[in-house]
Amino acid sequence: MTETVKYTKKDFTSDQEVRWCPGCGDYSILAGVQLACTKLGRKKEDVVFVSGIGCSSRFPYYMNTYGYHTIHGRACAVASGLKSAMPHVSMWVITGDGDGLSIGGNHTIHALRRNVDMNIILFNNQIYGLTKGQYSPTSEVGKVTKSTPYGSLDRAFNPGMVAFGAGSTHIARTHDKDPKHLQETMLEAETHRGASFIEALQNCNIFNDHAHDLFTERKTREDNAIYAKAGEPLVYGKEIRKGLVVEDMQLKVVEIGDKYKEEDCVVHDPTNRNLAYLLLDSDRRDGFPKIFGTIWIDKNESHAYDKQINDQLEDVKKKKGEGDFTKLLHSGDTWEID
Repeated sequence: MTETVKYTKKDFTSDQEVRWCPGCGDYSILAGVQLACTKLGRKKEDVVFVSGIGCSSRFPYYMNTYGYHTIHGRACAVASGLKSAMPHVSMWVITGDGDGLSIGGNHTIHALRRNVDMNIILFNNQIYGLTKGQYSPTSEVGKVTKSTPYGSLDRAFNPGMVAFGAGSTHIARTHDKDPKHLQETMLEAETHRGASFIEALQNCNIFNDHAHDLFTERKTREDNAIYAKAGEPLVYGKEIRKGLVVEDMQLKVVEIGDKYKEEDCVVHDPTNRNLAYLLLDSDRRDGFPKIFGTIWIDKNESHAYDKQINDQLEDVKKKKGEGDFTKLLHSGDTWEID
């Protein structure tokens, strides 16, 4: 974007009627994303949103940018191809805990494994909202839904750990009740060259209301969540009465007072792989705060997949010259049918 190009939220708002249930957390995320887009430093025609199927996947219709509403679970695959063909665009994938971790789980992990330079925002409401309230890959054990009337027996996926295990080079978490934090998280992800994975906790007020309240509501989040920032200690509570320390290679929640001081708590370093693993893994442990912010960054930016593809193509062109598609199409084994 040149200095003469200035955008407002209205510039990224389409003329389509937004069709989500009244009170849905998607509205807040949409507003936050539209505002963040004004700060990307990109022309509108260089910003692309790709989605799959689900409530969240209506997103491209509501963005006044280029975009694709693709098929169930395949958003990452489409976005990978588009980014490889047009490496200059700012690529955003909008998906949900069902679309991105169930039918689309395979595409999600391979996009992260390849380290395609795109930003995946996974809306996590821990339920299938579009299909009216079945349990999802992130629903907790024992969850009673229309498809699990006696309680779910499935162990829930931890989205951040899935991304970490797949090799994502940037992992963050935000939520729908804090649009400012959502914008900051998006903008930081955009500066990263490689695959960025953002889990956005989102409330489905129809089929899974209050699922994240403990960590997202103003009255309770201070005592149950940490907004992690590089270089700052991992402490929390209205009066900073708790913090995280590492003992015996495990994270531990401690009371700050006589035995433990604030300076004893872990200082956040998103480039520390071991710490990132412990923070992401703490989701499965009772009594631990939810970690928001950028949790993991791999600073090696030289191996983004789309850049590697284009570098390889340029290298081959230098050695063999420009290709001839017609010649290629008629080369090798061919058959003529009378």
